[in-house]
Parts: sequence; structure tokens; C-alpha cells
Amino acid sequence: MDVVARVQRILLRPKEEWLKIKEETFPISELFTSYVLILAAIPAAAQFIGYGIIGYRVPFLGWHRLGIGTSLFRAVLAYVFSLVAVFVLGIVINALAPSFSSTQNSDNAMKLAVYSMTPAWVAGGLHVFYFLSPLVILGSLYGIYILYLGLMTPLMNTPKEKVASYLIVSFVIAVVVIAVLGVILNAIFTVGSVYRAF
Repeated sequence: MDVVARVQRILLRPKEEWLKIKEETFPISELFTSYVLILAAIPAAAQFIGYGIIGYRVPFLGWHRLGIGTSLFRAVLAYVFSLVAVFVLGIVINALAPSFSSTQNSDNAMKLAVYSMTPAWVAGGLHVFYFLSPLVILGSLYGIYILYLGLMTPLMNTPKEKVASYLIVSFVIAVVVIAVLGVILNAIFTVGSVYRAF
């Protein structure tokens, strides 16, 4: 798979690209090794650079930078959590299918999860500069639109009148999963900071 070409097409011509994706038949393990493992590394590497090398400004406290070891550990955990989040999202999309008169298909559900995360992963490169990090949300919002187009394709044979509700429920569950993983990640580093303070 040509990752760069796929990223360009899914970002710039998602409707046409979903039609090609629907016809592809390769194992999910290959999708993860040739696509997910590469793209999920973008925000993780950017966070490592942004937190551990460049640093960020804390109001009233000045410039702050995490230690290299801490920022590397944070980046690795963020990377692993990103892989877990996309995998869980694929499982959720597949599990919800019957509730929206759709056909369960674990391969297509995983494709929906993976390719709809593409904008967020690419935008995750903005983590290099801490003040640009909030713009990653825009990438995530565009990912919702890409997921919508994927459901319309129809990868899961979802009736058009049920696409919106399928999308909303999938989105809410994805937000909850990502929020829980984010809380766990922050808790790990908060506890670590408190422990080091003693």
C-alpha cells in the first residue's frame, strides 16, 4: 500500500477513495502494519518533540520542558493508546451494525475506524508546537465527516436514513474511549510527577 497516496486521497477525495477501499480485500493485520503503525506514530513523535525537546509556555511559570525520558515514555503510551482506540472503535462500529439495520463485517468496520482517524493522526503533527495542539481537534472533526462518507459508501450496507444515527452513536462511543484513555495517560503522569516531588 502506498501510504502517502492513500492519505492524500482519503483527505482530498474521500468519497471516491471509499469506493476503492470497499473493494480492497487484504487482512486487517496488513492494514495495521502498513498504515496504522505508521500514521499513529506522527502525533506520538510530535508530542515527544513538543514536550521533551522544544517545550511549552506555562502561564505565570514560564517555559517548561519535560525530561527526555518522561516525554519519550509519554509518547510511547500515547502511541499505544492510539492503536487501542482505533481497534476499539472498529469493534464498536461492527458491534453496533445490527442496531442500525447494517451488515456486520469486521474488516469493513476496521477500515472505517482506521481511515476516519487519518486526519487526526496527520494533524497530530501540530503537537510539535504546543500552542498549535488545539488545531488537532479540527482534524478529528474532519475525520467524523470521512466516517460519515464511509458509512454512506456503504461499507456496512447501512440504510441511508440510519447513517446519521449510526455515525452519532459511533462518534459518542469513540469520544468516550479516547477520553478515558486520555484520562489514564494524564493520571499516569500526574501520579508520576507527585511521586517525584517527594
